[in-house]
Amino acid sequence: MKWIVKANKIELFYFVKKLNSIGVKILIKKYKAFLMLLCLLSLNSIVFSQTYKNEKKSKLKVKSSSVESGLRNGEDDIVIATKYEDLASELVKNNDLVKAEEYQSKAVDLYKKNQSKTKLADALRTLAKIQEAQNKTQDAISNYDNASKNSVQYKNSNINNSDVSRLKNINNPSEQSNSINKKISSLKKESNPKDKEEIVDAYKQLAEVNIKQNNSKSAIENYNNALAEVKDNASEKNSIKNDIADIYANTNNLSEAISIKKGILNNVDSLKDINAQIKQRQGLAKLLILNNEDDKALQLIQDAYNLALTKGKTIEAKNSLLQLIAYYKTKHDAQKTLQLYDVFLQKLESLIKSDSTLIDKKLFEETDQKIKQLEKEKTLQDELISKTNTFNYFLIATLIILVLLVLVIIRYSFAIKTKNKKISLQSLRREMNPHFIFNSLNSVNQFIAQNKEREANKYLTSYSSLMRNMMESSSKDFIPLQKEIDQLQKYLELEHLRFSDQFDFIVNIDETIDTDAVLVPNMLIQPHLENAIWHGLRYKETKGLLILGFKNKATFIEITIDDNGIGIEKSKSIKTLNQKVHQSIGVKNMNERIELLNDLYKADISCSITNKRHQEGTLVTLKIPYLNKI
Repeated sequence: MKWIVKANKIELFYFVKKLNSIGVKILIKKYKAFLMLLCLLSLNSIVFSQTYKNEKKSKLKVKSSSVESGLRNGEDDIVIATKYEDLASELVKNNDLVKAEEYQSKAVDLYKKNQSKTKLADALRTLAKIQEAQNKTQDAISNYDNASKNSVQYKNSNINNSDVSRLKNINNPSEQSNSINKKISSLKKESNPKDKEEIVDAYKQLAEVNIKQNNSKSAIENYNNALAEVKDNASEKNSIKNDIADIYANTNNLSEAISIKKGILNNVDSLKDINAQIKQRQGLAKLLILNNEDDKALQLIQDAYNLALTKGKTIEAKNSLLQLIAYYKTKHDAQKTLQLYDVFLQKLESLIKSDSTLIDKKLFEETDQKIKQLEKEKTLQDELISKTNTFNYFLIATLIILVLLVLVIIRYSFAIKTKNKKISLQSLRREMNPHFIFNSLNSVNQFIAQNKEREANKYLTSYSSLMRNMMESSSKDFIPLQKEIDQLQKYLELEHLRFSDQFDFIVNIDETIDTDAVLVPNMLIQPHLENAIWHGLRYKETKGLLILGFKNKATFIEITIDDNGIGIEKSKSIKTLNQKVHQSIGVKNMNERIELLNDLYKADISCSITNKRHQEGTLVTLKIPYLNKI
C-alpha cells in the first residue's frame, strides 16, 4: 500500500509545482492542504478495498500465481523454470525489465542445476535480450556468449556469436552492421516460424545502427524489411510504424510522420487496445502541435484524457493532463488549468476504483513476496536434503568400506586357514614317508645280513624307483588313480619280495573305471596295505592272501583292502607297546588326512575298518567320490 501512496504524493507535488509556474499561487495555497488530505485518504481507503475484490485476474497475476503454486506444491525444477520464464515474459510486456531479469535469471539457474542444455541456451539468450534492453551491455555480452556455448545447433551458436560481436562493436556501426547481416543470413537459411521474430529484431537492430550513422533512408528501409517479416502481430507492426514515423519527424518530414501516425491510430482503435489508443493520440498530438495544428492536437489530447478517465488508466490520465496543462500554459490560460485539475480531483476516486493496473501491481507485489518466501523455504529444504544425502552417502560409503574390509579379512582368513590345512595335510602325508623308508631300509639290511646280495640289489632297485615316484608326487594332494595303482603295485612287490613265504597279493581293477582321468588322494591307500602286511599277514602261521580291489560305484570308487591275517584283536594282543603306539598314530594320521581332504575339497571321503568273521582277517573300505578336477 505504501508504494501507491508514495507514488501519488509525488504526482500531487508535481502538479502543484506545475501550477506554481503558471502563477496561481493563491489558489494553490487555498487548496493545497485539502488536496493532500483528500489524496491520502482516498488512496488509503480505495486501493485497500479494491485490492482484494474478485476482479478479473490479469495475465501477470495468473502467471505469478502459477509460480507460487508450483513452488508450494514442490513441482519439478524444469516446470518451475518454465513458469519463471513465462512470468518474465509477461513482466517484459509490462515494461518491468528489472523484475523480468530477476525471474529470467532464476530460470537460468534452474536449467544449469538440471543440466538442461537446450533450454539453458534459449533462457540465456532471453536473459541477454532483457539486459540489453536495460543497457547492461557487458552482462548481455556474457550471456549471449554462454548461450552460444550451450547451443546444440550450429545455427543458434552463430546467431548468439553475432550478437556478441554486435555489442562488442557498439562504437563501430560498420562492424555492427556486418554482424547483424550475418545473423540475418543465418536465420533466413531455415524457414522456422520462431526465427521470424529473430529476423524482425535483427532488422530493427540494423535500423538503429543506421540511425546512429544518420542514414535515415537505410533505417526506414530496414524498418520496412522488419514489417515485411511480421505476420499477424498487429501490435508489433504498429510499433515499427511508430519508429518509422519518428524518423520522419526527426528529419522534419512532419506531414509523412503525421500520416503514418494517423494510420496507426485507426489500427489501434479497431484493435480496442486502450493503452495504445491513449498513447497514440498523445504522440500524434505532439506532431500536430509541431505542425501548428493546435485545434486538432487539443482535441486528441482531450480525447486521450477522457479515454484514460473513463477506462481507469491513472498514469495515462496524468500524462494527458500534463499535456493539456502544458498546452494551456502556452496560451496563458490559468483558469482552464485549474478547471482541469479540479475535474481530475473530482474523478480521482472513481478513476482509482476502475484502475486495475494499480491493483495488479499490488497483487503482484504480494505474490512476489510469497514467491521469495517459498524460494527461501525451498533453498533451506534443499540444503537440508543435501546435508542429509551427504551424510547418508558418507554412511553408505563407510558401510561399504567396512563390508569390503570384513570381506577382505574373511577372504584372507579363509586363505590362511586353507593354506594352514594344506600345510597340515602335507605334514601328515610326510609323516608316513619316514616310517616307510625305515621299514624298507630294514628289509635291505635283513637281506644283507642273510647274505642275500641278489635279493638286496633287486629290492634296492625297486625301492629307489618307488621312492622317486613318491617324491615326485609328495607335494600333491591328489594324483591320477593309475599312478597310485602303479606305486601300490611296486610297494606290494617289494613287500612280497621280503615276505614271499608269508602272503600272496591280488590287485583287481574294475574295467569301467578310467584310471587316467580319475583322481585319488596321494599316499592314502598305502598305509592300510602296510598295516595289513605288517600287523595281520606277517603273524599268520600259514601263507595268507591280500586282495586290493577298485570298484566303480557310479558316484564314487570303492577301494577295498581284504586280508585273511590274524585280525585286529589278535594283532593287538601280540604287539609290543611301541608297535601299538605306532599303529595308533598311523590310524589317527589317516583320519586327520581324510578330515582335512573333505574340508578343503568338499570330497566326502570315508574309511571303515572291520574284523572279518571268526577273526579271519580285516577288511578296510575306502569310498572316494569321482574327482575329475581339483
